[in-house]
Amino acid sequence: MWPSQEFRRWAFDPFPAFDPLTGFRRMQREMSRALSELPAIATGNFPPVNLWLGENSIVVTAELPGLTTDDVDITLNQDALTLRGERHPSAEENAGWHRRERSYGRFSRAVRLPFRVDPDRVQARFTDGILEIELVRPDADRPKKITVHAG
Repeated sequence: MWPSQEFRRWAFDPFPAFDPLTGFRRMQREMSRALSELPAIATGNFPPVNLWLGENSIVVTAELPGLTTDDVDITLNQDALTLRGERHPSAEENAGWHRRERSYGRFSRAVRLPFRVDPDRVQARFTDGILEIELVRPDADRPKKITVHAG
């Protein structure tokens, strides 16, 4: 009985089979590992936001620790709210790090709003690293209750 085809290939072939995709697979594993370790600022999920929907307004809160009002730019374009800014490194930036999860640099986060808002009635407050933005729905866009008369 002859050995299997696979055995003969490995036993008698001085050049084992070459897989041209081996390098790509290794690079894909390394990139996946590196991307999974990226902090939220690099993946587009910074700042983290909450959005509360009221009857005639929306409140958006964003966590921006260590930033000031000068570090944040808020723009409203129809039904999209965009937060932009930059986190600056702290004094210990040049230290020998043991663990580093907080990142620095520019950020941009856009939030799609469920309805149009009145740009003249937007209020923003920044307290203890929490940005709170209240956006009011225009009177003309609010749902109107229609009463039905018997008749």
